[in-house]
Amino acid sequence: MPEKLRFYLDENVPVAIAEQLRRRGIEAVTARDLGRLGDSDANHLKRATAMGFVFCTHDADFVEMAAAGVEHAGIVFGQQHKHGIGDWVRMLELLAAVAEPQEMKNRVEFI
Repeated sequence: MPEKLRFYLDENVPVAIAEQLRRRGIEAVTARDLGRLGDSDANHLKRATAMGFVFCTHDADFVEMAAAGVEHAGIVFGQQHKHGIGDWVRMLELLAAVAEPQEMKNRVEFI
């Protein structure tokens, strides 16, 4: 059985997205769940990578980190004022259905 994608949501991404994913049987954690609000961008990305979770964010700094060659388990980027909770849930649900963790390694997806 193939491994499933799991998602780590940045502190700026609505918690409701993680809740909706969990209702659909998709593993998702938030920076809040982990007690890591206010942690540095680098630490969030390192933690998500160590956990094997795709990192979800509105912060373009993570896209820049990926472009600079920082290793990661995958990044999903959406614009805060353009993409709502439903957009995020649909995109992440689709990714979880069609991609495996190895395929997401060092890959950036844009909503």
